[in-house]
Amino acid sequence: MQQVTAERGRLKIDMKRFAIGEDVCVILSGGDRPHIGCVTLSIPRASLAQPDAGSATTSVLNLAGHKDEEAARFVSHTLSTKLQKNVVVTGGIHVDNITKEEINIVMELLAQLTNQLL
Repeated sequence: MQQVTAERGRLKIDMKRFAIGEDVCVILSGGDRPHIGCVTLSIPRASLAQPDAGSATTSVLNLAGHKDEEAARFVSHTLSTKLQKNVVVTGGIHVDNITKEEINIVMELLAQLTNQLL
């Protein structure tokens, strides 16, 4: 298991990466009330636009009323594309009264943490 954490201001994001055989499972959590708001599954494949490049197909199960899809999809798709492995990401981030600027910061922190997991 590999665990990484990033913080900026009142925002704190945690990711835990588990190897399951050749596959990868990531638990994403953070904010005031971590939860399961989304589950993604990414399967590596060749890019449709550039057959020599990698990509992934990502499927999403999102709980009604939750906005965690963008975060989970980003982590899942990026890891699957770069590692060429099946990747599941589950979890959720909830920050009370989050601002648009803070949402952008969350995505920056997710990119940082995803790179650390690579």
